[in-house]
Amino acid sequence: MEPLERRFVPSLPVDLRLTLGIHRRGPGDPTLRFSRDGSAWRASRTPEGPATLRLVPDRREAGEAISAIRAQAWGPGAAWAIEQAPELVGADEDPATPAELAARVVAAGHPLLATLLARYQGIRIGRTRRVLEALVPAIIEQKVTGDEARAAFVAVVRRHGEPAPGPWEAEGRPALLRVPPAPEVLAGLPGYAYHPLGLERRRADAIRAAAARADRVEECADLPLADAYARLRALPLVGPWTAAEVGLRAFGDPDAVSVVDFHLAHAVCWALAREERGSDERMLELLAPYAGHRARVVRLIEAGGIRAPRRGPRMEPRSITRI
Repeated sequence: MEPLERRFVPSLPVDLRLTLGIHRRGPGDPTLRFSRDGSAWRASRTPEGPATLRLVPDRREAGEAISAIRAQAWGPGAAWAIEQAPELVGADEDPATPAELAARVVAAGHPLLATLLARYQGIRIGRTRRVLEALVPAIIEQKVTGDEARAAFVAVVRRHGEPAPGPWEAEGRPALLRVPPAPEVLAGLPGYAYHPLGLERRRADAIRAAAARADRVEECADLPLADAYARLRALPLVGPWTAAEVGLRAFGDPDAVSVVDFHLAHAVCWALAREERGSDERMLELLAPYAGHRARVVRLIEAGGIRAPRRGPRMEPRSITRI
């Protein structure tokens, strides 16, 4: 089957790897891949069915100031995915946004942020509109190390997802990607089925509860932000951290800040105030001058690889599958 195709020109430059990187759950994530040619491949379960989207930077026009992006999509949900592609990469972001943020950085007198803003001009805040696909990995990541969370997410997708549609079907090759499990699959699995995947009963039940309410969960993408967050927070195990993680990815909230995060407050306080250890309260105080753009500032800090100095050994990964 030939893919659907379109070409669009973002309002601002887009670095696909930096912009879409927040959706990648480690190098083994079977739902998202980056190729050497600069393209990005993403498998998703759209409202119209599974789809694979390929995004390729395109500079065919001589003298073009802003890189265009060529999009291709396969599968039952291809039309939805290709239509949503510009929103996914933040292609319609207000061109005045970088200048506004730069002015606030100058007013705050922070040279490090000014350097990061100039270096990572291609970071955009896009949105997927697929709420459950952001919520499930956020629940998986609660109270565990990054390695544990990534391993559990990959196990869930590989065990209960399905091969993604794509050009490999016509060529008889194995699928490059896998589509996340359908809500009815996640909701129908008994709690004990999650245990071999690295998830204890508490997180498994939260995933099952969210999946059982998938229609209501997905409606959050079309609600005003305050209402969307309120509905999310009504779900089991969805607190401020989980809601912010979903809000950044599914809603494209440029002001989302993940409080109660094991590392984030330390990283932000180190980057903005050279304080080795920080609290959520102190982090929010330091981010206050950038209200409305706090997620953008956090993304710059993360892109710059800025972390607070360590004060001891890293937490050892654990496994519940042997219990």
